[in-house]
Amino acid sequence: MRVTAKGIPDVPPSPLADTVLERLTAVYPAAADPERAVDLRRYMKDVAPFLGLTSPVRRALSCTVLEGLPRPGEPDCTAIALRCWRLPEREYHYFAVDHLRRHVTRCSSDVLPVVRHLLTTVPWWDTVDLLAAHVVGGLVAADPDLTADMDAWIEDEDRWLVRAALLHQLRHKERTDTDRLFGYCLRQCGHGDFFVRKAIGWCLREYAKTDPDAVRAFVAGHGRRLAPLSVREALRTIGP
Repeated sequence: MRVTAKGIPDVPPSPLADTVLERLTAVYPAAADPERAVDLRRYMKDVAPFLGLTSPVRRALSCTVLEGLPRPGEPDCTAIALRCWRLPEREYHYFAVDHLRRHVTRCSSDVLPVVRHLLTTVPWWDTVDLLAAHVVGGLVAADPDLTADMDAWIEDEDRWLVRAALLHQLRHKERTDTDRLFGYCLRQCGHGDFFVRKAIGWCLREYAKTDPDAVRAFVAGHGRRLAPLSVREALRTIGP
């Protein structure tokens, strides 16, 4: 995967992406709800314009877009994601995230720079969290060498890369690298951003479903360093 000097990955040629984008930009706008679009944009803090599609409608339309098409390869996944991200309305970004989630096992570690671009371009929790848990997490699980990238992301100045590093093991359960999980939480326990502090609590709360005693012990030992929000989130379902 070649990345330009500005950090933007190249869009590979893909006839499949051509077809998907042609269909997508025809059926999504046809179902737009302008009044709902205004409400969604307000709810999402004006991160992007919306078409106003409800989730059930959007998913049904997405199935129509993909009907009869072959399974994508890695270049197709990359092209579809990057081309969707160039479109202004948020629903196209959701389509890209859903498509990557569905086909992450068909992608290699070379896709991580693409995902990094998505995480840091028009970023908000609605796309970052799904990319982190379902796409980044899947790529790292398939290629443990990518943990070096996570070690870099947790120290990055971009809060969304920090959040993604914290959340990438969210679905790993017994396969969780606990040294990294707890280590990442301590590295960013003093972070001033709400979304980072919330992510610390969230990843601890999720791992507590697998090993509640480990999370209780971690919080007991380091609770004074953790933000109150992080502690509340971590212990929400298991108690102190």
